[in-house]
Formats: sequence, C-alpha cells, structure tokens
Amino acid sequence: MKSHARVVVIGGGVVGVSTAYHLTKKGWSDVVLLERTELTAGSTWHAAGLLPLFNMSYAVGQIHKYSVDLYKRLEAETGQNVSFHVTGNLRLATNRERMDEYLKYCGTANTIGVPYEIITPKEVKELWPLAEVDGLVGALYHPDDGHIAPVDVTNAMAIGARNGGAEINRHTEVLSIEQQKNGEWLIRTNKGDITAEHVVSCTGNYARQTLSMVGLDIPVIPVQHQYIVTDEVPELLERKKAGLPEMAVLRESDASYYLREERQGYILGPYEKGAPACFVDGVPDTFGQDLFPGDLERLMPHVEAAIKRVPTFAEAGIKDIVNGPIAYTPDGSPMIGPAWGLKNFWINEGHSFGVTAAGGSGWQLAEWITEGEPGIDMMDVDPRRFGAYATKPYTKIKNEECYEHVFVIHYPDEERPAGRPLKMSPCHDRLAARGAVFGQRYGWERPNWFAPKGVEGKDVWSFRRSNYFEHVGNEAKNTRENAGLIDITSFSKFQVSGPGAEAYLDRLVCRKLPKGIGRINLSHALNKRGGIRSEFTIMRDGPEAFYLVSSGAAERFDHDYLLKNLPDDGSVRLDNVTTAHGVLVLAGPKSRDILQKITDADLSNNGFKWLTGQHITVGLAPCRAMRVNFVGDLGWELHHPIEYQNHIFDAIVAAGEEYGLGMCGMRAMDSLRMEKNYRMWGQDLTREYTVFEAGLERFVHLDKGDFIGREALIAQKAAGVPQSFVCLEVDGIKDADARGNEPLYDENGNMVGRATAGAYGHYVGKSLAQGYIKAGMEAIGTRLEIEILGTRYPATVIEESIFDPENERLRA
Repeated sequence: MKSHARVVVIGGGVVGVSTAYHLTKKGWSDVVLLERTELTAGSTWHAAGLLPLFNMSYAVGQIHKYSVDLYKRLEAETGQNVSFHVTGNLRLATNRERMDEYLKYCGTANTIGVPYEIITPKEVKELWPLAEVDGLVGALYHPDDGHIAPVDVTNAMAIGARNGGAEINRHTEVLSIEQQKNGEWLIRTNKGDITAEHVVSCTGNYARQTLSMVGLDIPVIPVQHQYIVTDEVPELLERKKAGLPEMAVLRESDASYYLREERQGYILGPYEKGAPACFVDGVPDTFGQDLFPGDLERLMPHVEAAIKRVPTFAEAGIKDIVNGPIAYTPDGSPMIGPAWGLKNFWINEGHSFGVTAAGGSGWQLAEWITEGEPGIDMMDVDPRRFGAYATKPYTKIKNEECYEHVFVIHYPDEERPAGRPLKMSPCHDRLAARGAVFGQRYGWERPNWFAPKGVEGKDVWSFRRSNYFEHVGNEAKNTRENAGLIDITSFSKFQVSGPGAEAYLDRLVCRKLPKGIGRINLSHALNKRGGIRSEFTIMRDGPEAFYLVSSGAAERFDHDYLLKNLPDDGSVRLDNVTTAHGVLVLAGPKSRDILQKITDADLSNNGFKWLTGQHITVGLAPCRAMRVNFVGDLGWELHHPIEYQNHIFDAIVAAGEEYGLGMCGMRAMDSLRMEKNYRMWGQDLTREYTVFEAGLERFVHLDKGDFIGREALIAQKAAGVPQSFVCLEVDGIKDADARGNEPLYDENGNMVGRATAGAYGHYVGKSLAQGYIKAGMEAIGTRLEIEILGTRYPATVIEESIFDPENERLRA
C-alpha cells in the first residue's frame, strides 16, 4: 500500500468504487481505495440491482439518469459484463392521486431528459401479460432502465479505476483518521499508515463509525430491507422457451412492492411497515457478509397483494428471503458533498438506492473535489442540509419512517410526523391556539396555515389545490389589506465582527457591503462559476460588525461556508446566533400603526427608512427591527433575544386587534412573495444558475474589487448570458398551480426552460410561475406553454412584481 495519495477513498462498495473510478476519469490518478474486507462486502452484494429512474428531486433524478447511461457503456470500456437487463420499469397507479404523482414527476423527467410513457391499463397488459389490470387507472413506463448485477457493475468500475491509476487495497481496515497540522489527513490502518490531501467516506453501514473518527455525528442508520426469491415459475419457463423477452420490473406503488423476473422465477421486494433500523450503535465486529433472518409475517400483506396482481406468483415456491441492511437518511436522499467543519473531507453516504445512485454520485463528487464545484445543483443531497437536531434517536425513527414511505405518494406539501415536534419557537403554543397547522423545516416547527374556528386543522395533501387553499388566500389578503404576523424564528443568523470583518465579507459577496451603520443590503455569495451559493441579508452594526440573515434551511450550509473562509490571522470573529434570536415579521399596510403603539421609536418614513435597521424596544423588550420582509409590503422583521418572544408576540397581538391583524403562515407568505417575484434560495436561486441568469444584475458590483465568482461573471457577460429568469402568468388552469420543475415550451412545442416555483397569487387573483428560459425569449408578452400535471397551459411572460411594481408599499 502506498504511504501517500492525493485522495483516499474509504469503502469498497459500489459507491466507493464509483468515486475512485470517477476521480481517475477527472485525471486524478493518485487515488487509493481502502476496503476492510472484499469489494461489495457491505450492502452491495445483497442488493436487488434495480435501477429506478423515478425520483421527484431534480438533482437525484440527474444522478440516477447518469448512472443508467454509464452502466450501459461500462462493458465496452472495461471488458466486464455488468449483466444489465434493459427490461423497462412499470409503475402502476390505482387512483388519481398516484397518477398525479407520476404526472408531476414527468415534468422533472422532461427537464432532465429521461424518456417515459404514460400508458393505459390495456398497454400494461400488453407489457405484462401475466398481470391482472383490474382497478388500474394507468401506469408510468420507463423503457430504458431495468436491473443490473451489483457485483458485476462494481467490478467493472474497479477495473476502470485501476486502468486510470487507482490502487485498490482489500482487507485493509481503517483504524483512525486524524488531520495533521499541514492540513493533510493521516489514515491509520491494519496494513500501515497513509497520508492524503483528501479523504472520501463511502462506508455505507459503517458511516456513523467512520465519521465519528473525525468528530462528526452523521444521520445515517441502516434499515432492514428484505425481498423474496422464488423458485422457477412454469409460465416464465414457457415464456423463455418461446423466446419472449423478460418483462419490465413491475412496481405496484399503492401496495408498496416491486416484482421482477430472476432466473425464470420472481423477486418480490416490499417496503413494509415495521421494518426496524439496525446497527444503531454501530456494526458489530461479528457481522460480515451476513444477513438477518427473514420475517415472512411482516411480508405477508405484500405477498397477498402481489398474488392478486400477478396470480402466477401464488404458484412460486419461496427459495430464499434475503434480509440485509440498507443505509438510510431522514429524508431518503443520500449525503454527497463536503463534510462540515473539515477541510478536504468528503462524504458519499446514506445511499438507500446505492446501485442506482452510485454512478451519478461518483461523477458529481469527483467533479466537486477536482474542480471545486459540482456541475449540477446538489443541495438536495448536500450533507449540510441536516443540522445538529438530527441526533441518533431522531435519525432512527425518521429512517424507519422513510423506509416505510418509499412507495407512499410524495406530495409537494407533505409533512411527515415522525420526530416532531422537535425545535419550537417560544410562541409555538400561542400559534397553535390560533389554529396553526404546522410544517417542519430544518427541524423547526413553523405554521404553514391557520385553520379558522370550526375548521379542522389538518392538511389534505394533494398535487392540486387542497383544503387549505381558501384559508391561505384569506391570510394573504388580510396581510395585504391590514397586517399579518409571521413567526420565522427559523431564519439562520450570524454575527461577523473584528478588524478584518469587512474585507472578509467583501470577498464572499458580489455586492458592495452596506456603508452606513444600520443600512441593510441583500447580498449573494457565489461559487467560482458565478452560481448563487448563498443569499444573505446583511446589516451593518458598526465599523467592524455585521449581522447576517439567511434561509432557515441553510444554517449548517452557510455556517460551514463562513467558517471555512475565515482568515487564519484571527482578525474575524464568527458567531452563530440562530437559536439565540427569534424573529417575528409584522407586514402589511397597517403594520406601522400597530408597531407604533408599542414602541417609542420613530417609525415614520423619514425616521425609519426602507432597507435600514434600528435597535428599538417593543413593549418592554429589546429588539433589532429591520425594515425588510419577504412578502413585499410595508413591514419589519423583529429580531430579538429569544427569551423575549412571547412578550413581543403578545404586545403585537394586543396592539393589532383594532387594525385587523391576522396570523400568516408559510404558504400565504409563499403566495405573497410570488406576487413580488422574490426568488427563493434553494429553489429559484441555486448554484446551477448564475446571478446574471437569475436576473439579479442590480445586486452585482463588478467594480468593487475581487470577489468569488467575479471572473466567471465577467466572462459570461462578454459571451452572453445563456438563460433569463422570467415571471409568468398561467392561463386556463382552475384546480392546480405550478410547484417547480415544470417544463416550459415555446409556441412550436420546443422545450425552452423550466419553472422553478409557482403558486396562486391570492391578492392579484392569478396563477403564477417563475423560472428560467433561453435568453432572447424574456420579453414581456412572450407566449409560452407550461406543463402542469401532464397538461400544457398557456403562459405569458409578465413584468416582474405584478403587485406593487414600483415598490411604493415597501417605501411607504
């Protein structure tokens, strides 16, 4: 084994080997892979080898597509047959809601180029003649995927990695990992020590043990997944004798199982209730290439469902029950990217669909390591999307829930219950008493909407307008006409101070920093390609002090970025004050009248200008009042030491009674921000689009000096910005709205872009969407089409900020 490498990859499953393979493809040949036993000895060897392209995530969908395309060409490159059976993949639907899920997914499939067909029950019968089609309303068919031999595809990529210069060491167990003073990593193994510039953890079931060596608590815990392998089935033998092709992988989502052929028998894989997490405290030394005992009783409801759908399954004798550990995360997506708080340490863990994602995750992570950025927006899988709230017991129950929900309909408005409530602002009970129906974001409970008296405070999730539509509309209208109170304590909040603070922040953002004390700027931190990495509201507190606010979901993501860019000379201090400060937003035309009753600060337009902040008292409590908000109306964000929140809340409610103050939830806020076409970080603003493409040129100061991404922006400006951000009014739709990832077409039917967000603008009375299209098509009045739930609707490019385009309300 080498004593030094540029990159050490830990873990020899399909994910680790793919990572090594793709690093060599990027030209980094000095790669060493360490595997404690044999390649594929973890979950890879017992995986069923399915390659489902279906995924609602824009990022994960691209990762899966790349894997399927890669595996088809591996044999030609490496000489290793990967046993790819391109049978197609058939997902059945027995109700309209399931079909809506498929239709919503089809928008994502179109934007990333995945072929699919929506087919009828009759066509299902033609593809799967052994299946009964009673009760079906249709199906989603992917013709290009199927199943593969996980061991073979791993060995093929191992050959490719070795051909590229990588060294693979089996029976090499990592004992400890330590970072040296020079920044390199020292990895101690049972075969000796090796130092490396970069380390990548791809250890599957061992993820928590591996990451604990470097002081990280990672929310990855395996869950037992079992599947049944049957004896040969006469009808399948007859099909083979007749020269008929293997049938598509069959998934009856509403009965939570998959079924495929295997050597003229069947494999049935359910995702059942009650499947337990395992290795919660680590993988025992005695567990090697082993399995758990099968639990047929847990499988029986799915066996019965499969028999009803495919009667020949009843004739198949059970040859084996394979029950092995599969790594999960609380949201079911893998963790791919940099480790927080550590330099040059990378994570590729938590793969519940490891074979499907391995190729794509290795591709993007290798690009991230070698070029400094991934080629696609990876926020959906970024390891920093979780925070310290994702403890071991939390992860256990969420991963069990996630396993059970693999085939449950994934609504865009779903709010899963396990592990909740966890993080609550002090006014939580006050909000609940007013009918709050809560959602969760980064562990925080936040009101999504408020149920009036006599209305059940419960979501009916849907892809279409649902039971809360009317009530959200009333919240939005009342905020526009009177005032609304919003709890958004979940905002991430940081204080940056010290003699080097200004120079430090100035390099990170593309806009000039606010100059006067109390001034506020909206600023964007870019990646080196000019893509939008982070969005900060920055208030200057003093000559050497700044207060930063960013998305609640970005706390660890942004803190890690700020931390890793700190100068080494101690000239800058960074404090994460997120949980120390609450935030209440008071917005609407009567917000000044309400707030003036409970403060002695001068809230007049001259006394408290737009885009400024002041330290005031509200009632008896100290408060940082910032005249900004995300609903686009007169109003203030009131940041306060969190222990004062209930006092401030009660004072505002009492003062607002005569002015018609109402509660306002996240869904109403989303409707209101769409009327102003405010871009949402992580949805409309991502690393995949530059700040110029996002239409935010006014927030870029190329003349201010060097900042990250400046050279890329200069080059793009000279070459021409390829895409434009547009605001759209959707016509002719009565029961649904865009949600994001809907394809956009020109009048000739050519796809020209994608919507990133949409909502009904309750105050303006219009269905709205926004997103990116090819440059040159952004003129006001341009006619397009948008595909929503399988139907194309006319969409017109409209002016930005259909509500109050001149910002007169904001400046009032």
